[in-house]
Amino acid sequence: MTLMRLTRACGALLIGVGFSTVALAHNPMCECKEIPGEQIQCTGGFSDGSGAPGVTLDVIGYDETILVPGKLGQDSTLTFKKPSAEFYVLFDAGPGHVVEIDQADIQPQ
Repeated sequence: MTLMRLTRACGALLIGVGFSTVALAHNPMCECKEIPGEQIQCTGGFSDGSGAPGVTLDVIGYDETILVPGKLGQDSTLTFKKPSAEFYVLFDAGPGHVVEIDQADIQPQ
């Protein structure tokens, strides 16, 4: 391998490592809790501290039907009436940025 090819290969490797570090620092986070009035409030964001306004947050039944379609508001939260059917919450910020929260993991405030 010539010196020029080796230099290019090393440069490409360093660029790739840089991008992977950035990707790892931006993990999705979502928390849901029961609040008074038979309501559930979910808050979404990312591990770098950024919010997630406009990100899809759907409430899905165990039969895979969407019970409550939603998007996080400007404050990165969504509040909805607790469904009577068994459900889970799906925070979906795109490929590799998905969080599922089962109803059993949602605790009172």
